[in-house]
Amino acid sequence: MKQYLRKADIILFIALVLIGLAASVALSMSRSAAGSDARVIIESGGKLYATYPLNEDRTLVVPAPKQSSADAPAPDSDAPASSQYDYYNVVEIKDGHVSVTEASCKNQVCVRHGEISRSGETIVCLPNRLVVRIENDTEEGGGYDSVTS
Repeated sequence: MKQYLRKADIILFIALVLIGLAASVALSMSRSAAGSDARVIIESGGKLYATYPLNEDRTLVVPAPKQSSADAPAPDSDAPASSQYDYYNVVEIKDGHVSVTEASCKNQVCVRHGEISRSGETIVCLPNRLVVRIENDTEEGGGYDSVTS
């Protein structure tokens, strides 16, 4: 016995598609563009490494925590990263965008990730334990959405 789509099935399908589209539009609009007070937060090994304004161009070498920080040169050193550290990431802030342009990790996912420019976006390098994210000072409710037990 063949069973064909009923009118209610078609209406339900269209309603679900519309709800999905509305949700994706709402999520894409909820990400705020980074303003002039946006800052780049760089963490290495789970600890805060540096914070820089997003609107100031700079390139810096971030050593991975596998490297001893006692013999690490200053973050803005001009020497090539490959000659300074065994494990490193090069983070570039330029024209309101942030990217990892070079890394010592094998898979290079952080480099291929590309640029980020909006508040809440993140670049992660798991092998080198690096997290680069953008935050806005004016954001409210930056904590948890909810907590469950």
